[in-house]
Order: sequence, then C-alpha cells, then structure tokens
Amino acid sequence: MTSTTLGHPALRGRTGHPVQARRRRHLAIPGVATPAFWLLAAIVTVLNLFGLVMVMSASSVPSVRAGAVPWSMFERQALWTVLGSIGLLATFLVSVEFWRRFAKPFLLLSITMLVAVLVPGIGVSANGATRWLGAGPIQIQPSEFAKFGLLLFVADLLDRRADKIRDWRWCLAPVVAYLAVVAGLIMLQPNLGTTIIIAFMVLAMLFMAGVPLLGLSLTAVAGTILAIGAVAYTPFRRTRFLRFLNPWADPTNTGLQNVQSLVGIANGGILGRGLGRSTAKWGFLPFAHTDFIFAVIGEEFGLVGAMSVVLLFLGIACTGAWIAARARDRFSMLVATGITAWISIQAFMNIGAVIGIMPITGVPLPFISFGGSSLVINLAATGMLLNIARHPAEHQPRSTRRDAA
Repeated sequence: MTSTTLGHPALRGRTGHPVQARRRRHLAIPGVATPAFWLLAAIVTVLNLFGLVMVMSASSVPSVRAGAVPWSMFERQALWTVLGSIGLLATFLVSVEFWRRFAKPFLLLSITMLVAVLVPGIGVSANGATRWLGAGPIQIQPSEFAKFGLLLFVADLLDRRADKIRDWRWCLAPVVAYLAVVAGLIMLQPNLGTTIIIAFMVLAMLFMAGVPLLGLSLTAVAGTILAIGAVAYTPFRRTRFLRFLNPWADPTNTGLQNVQSLVGIANGGILGRGLGRSTAKWGFLPFAHTDFIFAVIGEEFGLVGAMSVVLLFLGIACTGAWIAARARDRFSMLVATGITAWISIQAFMNIGAVIGIMPITGVPLPFISFGGSSLVINLAATGMLLNIARHPAEHQPRSTRRDAA
C-alpha cells in the first residue's frame, strides 16, 4: 500500500527536503567541462609548476647565504602551493552563490586586517614597508585578501542594483567609497602597486556593469591625479620614477634593480643560458626570487622562455574574457571580469617593471614569484573563475534559469 503526500505548491516538481536541496545547490553543483575551463586549468597548472622550478632556481643562492639548505624557500613555496590548491578546490567545488553570501563579512574582515597591520607591535615590517601579519615564517599579507573581499562585494552590489546602474548615487558612489577605504589603508602601508591593481579591477567591473562613461572617466582621472601626487610628493616613489626614466644615472644604487634586471635579460639572449645558470641571482639583482623573478626567467630561458610566459598570461586574459562573456548571470560575469583584470594587470605591471617599460611597483608575478599570500589568493580566485567556466549560460539548468528570471 502506498500513500501520496501533497506538499506546499512551491515545492511541487522538486525532490527532497528544501533545506537539503539548497545545500546541494551550494556544495555540489553539476557543471560541464567547457573548452574555456580546460584551457584556463592547463595554463594555470603550467604557470604554477614552472613557478616552483623558478623559485627553486632563483632562491637557491639567497637560501644558502642565509644559512639554510638551497631548497628551503622552494619547500615553503611548495607548501603554499598545496594550501592554494585547497583554496582553489574550495572556490571551484562550492557554488559561487555560497561565496556571495559572505561577501560583506569577508570585506569587513579584510578591512579589519588592514587596520591591524598599521597598529604598532602587530604589523610586521620589512624593507621600509609594513604589510604583513604574523610571526616568523607564518605571515600573511592582508592586502591580498582585500582584493578578493572587495571583488565579491562590488560584484554583489552592482548586481543587486542593476536597475539603478545609471544613477551614480546608488552604484558608482558607494563602490568608490569602499574602494577609497581599502585603497587608503593599503597606501598607508605603503603599497601603491597593490592599490593600482585593486583600482583597475574595480574600474573594469564598473565598466562591464554599464556605469555611464562620464562618471567612470571622472573617477579614473581623479584616481590618476592621486597616484601622480603619491609619486611626486613621496621621496622614495619619486626616486623610483626618476630611475625608471634613466636608470643609468645611478646604476650602482637607486638604479641597481633596473639595470641588473636588463643585464640579466640581455645575458639570456634568444635561448637562454640554461636552467640554474643565471648570474643575476648571485647577489647582483636584489629580490631575484620575488619581484624580479622574470629577469631570471629571461636569463635562463632567453627570449623564447620569457615570451612563452607572456603568452601564457595573455592566454589567461583572453580566456577570462571568454568566460565572463558566457557567464550564466550578471554576478558571475562581474566576478570573472574582476579576476581577469586583477591577474592580467598584476602580470603586466610586474613584467613591465622588469623589462623597464614601467616604474618598479613591487608587485609579484602571479603564480610564479615566491610568496605565500599572493599565491594562495590567486589560486583561490582561479578556482572561482574555473567554477564560472563550468557553468556557462547555455548549459544553465532550466530551473535555475526560471529562478534567475
């Protein structure tokens, strides 16, 4: 004998308990392996594996000089890669909507961490900047987490207020206000490079959201003026800019990094000197395993190796734009746009500084430079981009389409 129970009309056509259904939507959303998904996964995998090899090569000399084994920094980078891979799986396997629910708390937590960095006795200083929290080998850089928090918050706000996108008071003004808070705290560290990356990311999202160009242009101009002022009225930034214009004016002091990075790349020629044979890392080029690892790549693998890395980052930019264009909803499109803009501009700024077409800003090369916080957050962001790639609009379930409509 069987019995039939009629549930609430809103549940007709659905199976299972509504709470369990919501959990399944958050934690186990089916997807499709699109070409964009496989292409992005392949590019990021290659960059990460190559990054581990280059960190091993570029950090061996400073590791020995610090009294450690040659592969000590490589071991730390490998650990951060494992943690970053866990972050990638978390953002890849869990629904984007789940992360959206925590956009505001994540941003508030990031702002709190940025404030904590500036508190004497809490923030960790190095090379004239205070950008880290923690102690010893366990340190995190809150500005990297702020990128992710602001990304989710801005995408959520612009999606919820899509019907008021042309009213600057409802969209442009609040986004710029939150951007100003985050950017201001990062500038106090000081960290102009990360500030530029975050500003570029937010402007790209505002543009794709449909904010009127007049307001967007005025915002960009205002930000540019502030950046110029930060360079002109800060001695060390002004010196960096002048050395960018003419590094040979002081090649052994303020222009040392600019000159030695170019020398290293020139020594590599077309095919390079071979893995591990860089001379720049032997104390000639400061920060060879972090901000200037691209110079070591150019010396050891030549123009062919350096251009291959550039093409891989160009592939990320194109694939990210492809994913954003096919996203299943407005929020996913804005998130994909922000992540793509963030990784692309950071790679451009790093490589541009190394080859002498941009001033030095101190930002790492994504997926390749030595550094924990940047690698973990970049991999987590990549996981979310892969998540969006697996759920394009043309493969969206019918029930989800009805809900979105």
